[in-house]
Amino acid sequence: MNVTKIPWQSLSEDALEGVISEFVTREGTEYGAEDIPLDTKISQVRQQLQRGEAVLYFDADSATCQLLLAADARRLIDE
Repeated sequence: MNVTKIPWQSLSEDALEGVISEFVTREGTEYGAEDIPLDTKISQVRQQLQRGEAVLYFDADSATCQLLLAADARRLIDE
């Protein structure tokens, strides 16, 4: 696996917003009984990044950015 952790603070505001927006609008990311507004979802993910609960990685093999929970990222990288 060829992944690099990206400090979320190193992205421009527009780039970070784009990565988060793409993540929260992916097919299959809506699991709750209530519809949550897009702005709320973006805010929640941003807060997770700020608290270190989520991390941003660049996967060179697929040339994509991935948002992962920090615990999941540790397990993935250790494999």
